[in-house]
Amino acid sequence: MRKILLVLLLIGFDAYGNERECLAENVYFEARGQGQAGWVAVAQVTLNRVQDTRFPNTICEVVKQGLTYESGHPIKNKCQFSWYCDGKSDKVKNLKVYSEINELINYVLDQKLFDFTGGATHYHADYVRPDWAKTKTKTIEIEDHIFYRWEK
Repeated sequence: MRKILLVLLLIGFDAYGNERECLAENVYFEARGQGQAGWVAVAQVTLNRVQDTRFPNTICEVVKQGLTYESGHPIKNKCQFSWYCDGKSDKVKNLKVYSEINELINYVLDQKLFDFTGGATHYHADYVRPDWAKTKTKTIEIEDHIFYRWEK
């Protein structure tokens, strides 16, 4: 039993549990090519959604939110975060970047950083023009992402 507890402590098991992993995967698949500011911004959007009553209450539920079949499997291209149901492999290939993102996620969750996205709950790449963007308030641009707040 002691060994199991030690292992859990070493891998960072805490009140967030798998929530850290869900957040790290979301940042990795949504913004791994960005710098740290882009990583933090994507993490912040995810956390802002958890705090917004229009979205699910946990990080993992927010990340995996989307339309599903009766079996519970996500319908391709019908998720809030496209990587989760785009039909491509969700295997982390760049372990160095994933490790760096994990370190940053630990810092973001533990330090409760200032939200420099201005309360953003949405974002998109600057080369697309989603219809929903017209209904949101633009807050900031970071690298190739444009961030928006959903007014109450």
